[in-house]
Amino acid sequence: MNFTEVYYLNTNRKKYIMSTIQEEIAKRKTFGIISHPDAGKTTLTEKFLLYGGAIQTAGAVKSNKIKKSATSDFMEIERQRGISVATSVMSFEYDGNLVNLLDTPGHKDFAEDTYRTLTAVDSVILVVDCVKGVEEQTQKLMEVCRMRSTPVIVFINKMDREGKDPFDLLDEIEEKLKIKVHPLSWPINMGSLFKGVYNIHKKSLNLFRAGSQRVEEEVVSISDINDAILEKQVGEQDARRLRDDVELIEGVYGPLDKNTYLEGTIAPVFFGSAINNFGVKELLESFLELAPTPRSRPTDHGEIQPTDKNFSGFIFKIHANLDPKHRDRIAFLRVCSGKFERNKFFHQVRTNKNMRFSSPFSFLASAKNIVDEAFPGDVIGLYDTGNFKIGDTLTEGKDFNFQGIPSFSPELFKELVNTDPMKTKQLEKGIQQLTDEGVAQLFTHEMGNKKIVGVVGDLQFEVIQYRLQHEYKASCMFQPISLYKACWITSDDKAKLTEFCRVKYQYIYKDKDENIVFLAESAWVLKVAQDNFPEIEFHFTSEFKTKQKV
Repeated sequence: MNFTEVYYLNTNRKKYIMSTIQEEIAKRKTFGIISHPDAGKTTLTEKFLLYGGAIQTAGAVKSNKIKKSATSDFMEIERQRGISVATSVMSFEYDGNLVNLLDTPGHKDFAEDTYRTLTAVDSVILVVDCVKGVEEQTQKLMEVCRMRSTPVIVFINKMDREGKDPFDLLDEIEEKLKIKVHPLSWPINMGSLFKGVYNIHKKSLNLFRAGSQRVEEEVVSISDINDAILEKQVGEQDARRLRDDVELIEGVYGPLDKNTYLEGTIAPVFFGSAINNFGVKELLESFLELAPTPRSRPTDHGEIQPTDKNFSGFIFKIHANLDPKHRDRIAFLRVCSGKFERNKFFHQVRTNKNMRFSSPFSFLASAKNIVDEAFPGDVIGLYDTGNFKIGDTLTEGKDFNFQGIPSFSPELFKELVNTDPMKTKQLEKGIQQLTDEGVAQLFTHEMGNKKIVGVVGDLQFEVIQYRLQHEYKASCMFQPISLYKACWITSDDKAKLTEFCRVKYQYIYKDKDENIVFLAESAWVLKVAQDNFPEIEFHFTSEFKTKQKV
């Protein structure tokens, strides 16, 4: 084979590879489901999995009395409490699309896990309880979406219960979440009189049978809402009210501009009842039609496009003991560009090491399937022996680091006390691995090895203590300690940084990455420190470029 033949063979191969990558990108939708606790997020997740054929029956998630656990809640403590306390990942196929769904914790005490997960998705479905309306945690989650201009679709759930008027809910969402809404479906009554939803977007009437846990549903196509068939299906009074409502909606909102949704300025709204399959299928199908394919990601060297030929991705979550029997540690990787291949060497930027992975896998909650390749938008699991930290970047070409995956300053602090000296090694290993996951932050004082654990919510202490005991056989207690804020500190003036650490020695700790952290006792103490040491920079997230050590 001569040079020209080799050249054209390689050129055609590159074109074929790029064509394959572009085709795979076009198939993928990667999104997160977020909500306030008990809004029905995990139930909606399971209905999606039912439609995708990934599971055959849905779990009944009802407080502590769970007879069949939710598929996405695989930790024992989740099954006991009936809540999600960790992000889980599920992949399934539907109508030619490969859907990567990330089910996040709804409880505010685990918000930081949700915040990081939102860096790995391209869009979001926000679930709102029609009875309670917009709640505090929903507002906080929406703030994170706005920060990243993440496209949002709203699903107003539990329409089979007596709740707020649909128009009042739309006004409340706009006012409290500070985003314009655009209803694409509309409910026919609510509570015991709820008969289904009219799909404004596709001009169809979806009728459902209350109490059914099956996927089947009755869909009636209505090309003209004034067709007499509407009266036959829902009755004269409800038909008249539906026509009036839809006329008002179309007059006020007009047709949806898809670009405004993709820019994150308008949120399409759907109504339904996840537990009864009301409006779930139309939500899924409309989402797959509207939602973006994998998007670009910011790095310290500019934007990385999914169509870039070289592979890149970042670690947004680490979970130890996903399978307690095997004591495994899994790093969750979001593929951002190029093609990930099994057994191929990739470069870990932080450690400057080349790594390859013999058993990468895709997820269905706790179930795992080995994959040979993955494309932008995919989330895969990598077995980890302690090489990864949250935020790590893997590349195939030049070095760079993905941005926007910070740890936030904790709000609650307690001292970790070992109650069984014979299990010291187990406790050390356990707390290191759990804080590597990002469920909490660990600050260690050089003198006496005093350990302070910082969290966002008090329930996290209970989860940590439970997991240390059941997964690592370690015994501990948490001693309350009065602290206000953890601040990462840096300075261009090394002498001033050294002086500050000497003066504040009692409150100077190191995080797990050996960065210097000042634990301020109160807001007043922090302000005085900032005023007395203007050369010191106080950071309230871990995302800063200069990491100075003393």
